Amino acid sequence: MASDEVRREHAAGASPVREGSRVVIIGGGPGGYEAALVARQLGAEVHVVERQGMGGSAVLTDVVPSKTLIATAEWLTVTEQAPELGISSDGGPDGDAGTLRADLGVVDGRVVRLAKNQSDDIRTRLEREGIGIVPGTGRVAPTISSAGSRLVHVTTDEGQDRTLEADIILLATGATPRILPTAEPDGERILTWAQMYNLTEIPEHLVVVGSGVTGAEFAGAYNALGAAVTLVSSRDRVLPGEDEDAAELIEAVFRRRGMQVLARSRAAAVRRTDDGVEVELTDGRVVTGSHCLVAVGGVPATAGMGLEEAGVQLSESGHIEVDRVSRTRAYRIYAAGDCTGVLPLASVAAMQGRIAMWHALGDAVAPLDLSAVAANIFTAPEIATIGVTQKQIESGEVEGDVTHLPIARNARAKMLGITEGFVKLFCDGAGVVVGGVIVAPRASELIYPIAIAVTQRLTVDQVANVFTIYPSLTGSISEAARTLHRA
Repeated sequence: MASDEVRREHAAGASPVREGSRVVIIGGGPGGYEAALVARQLGAEVHVVERQGMGGSAVLTDVVPSKTLIATAEWLTVTEQAPELGISSDGGPDGDAGTLRADLGVVDGRVVRLAKNQSDDIRTRLEREGIGIVPGTGRVAPTISSAGSRLVHVTTDEGQDRTLEADIILLATGATPRILPTAEPDGERILTWAQMYNLTEIPEHLVVVGSGVTGAEFAGAYNALGAAVTLVSSRDRVLPGEDEDAAELIEAVFRRRGMQVLARSRAAAVRRTDDGVEVELTDGRVVTGSHCLVAVGGVPATAGMGLEEAGVQLSESGHIEVDRVSRTRAYRIYAAGDCTGVLPLASVAAMQGRIAMWHALGDAVAPLDLSAVAANIFTAPEIATIGVTQKQIESGEVEGDVTHLPIARNARAKMLGITEGFVKLFCDGAGVVVGGVIVAPRASELIYPIAIAVTQRLTVDQVANVFTIYPSLTGSISEAARTLHRA
């Protein structure tokens, strides 16, 4: 147990600052490897325990693979504008229309290859910085030494036991796909988002259960790749947690492209048949398909790590409770990423990890500010958001104004054949930009100027007075800012 002096230090929320502090990070995803780089930069001795591979699920089975797959699908959606742009085909060798098609074997081979390359690059970077990588599974010991150090017990990939002593521990173990007891995945026909890269051919008919971000992204991607897709949504519309106008636009695009969207429909069970799957809905209907993706959220990877015995407080859902500098309630234990349940974004995980090390090692640090987090949904078109929402302004929670500009009015959009999408900008009573939404191709890139404005508390007039390229899609951001000018 800790000495009285150590207990007093913990109660005061203080952290020791010393050159050569020993940091052990459990989990090598964005939260873990970004924290490792900061800790090493500040002079700490760092070890990262990772059982899957550097980059974690974000690089190996989630963000990097899914967005690589979506990149191929995006090229196919771009061809929708071909006739308007004067592009046509003389037809293929069999007399067809020469329609572009994706070879899923090639696509998924590229997905796996890029994920591995990214993982290898991260590992090389960490090793070059002198960070120790321990392949295996970590468990936190409950005891604290009289000097305040803690122990992490590791079962290595070779089955050996190893103990690491730490002055600071960071938990960055991420999350795994949530499994429904009535929809057990088999990795062949009934799949989680981590198993979608096992496929070698485009599904004849993919049934997607869950219309959140993951479900919508995969449904849109496979629809563009040529699969028939049925999207089962338990809510009134797809993407229920997102900007209402954006979600309605994406659902309309899905339907226009031939996707069947079953709103207010909840899956009761998914069963494998001789040649496909059956998805039974709670109202008794049965949807048949060749494959089913069950995308109903994630479960924090916190079980079996000895966390509660070590003093870490978990929520009912199993998430690690942290404050805005990533501290848990356990002495010298921090946490970052999806295991905390703060926001399931790689960018947030990375920032939480960096903040944890800045705080733990005594560097200057600002607490996590979720109002400055930009997020993106990689549908086609993409949806990017930051800051205050329109709902908060309309409800009176935030005093402010809203402007909405259809992207089709933009000259560059007309040249590119872009007809669907918009730019929204929100400002408070003083004219300061407090949020925005962009629905457009490459919205993930276009949101950056608005993110700068929100973070730096720029006014709409300051944004409007920045030169933009003509013609450019960013011109619509400037125009939106001008419409919010107050005389």
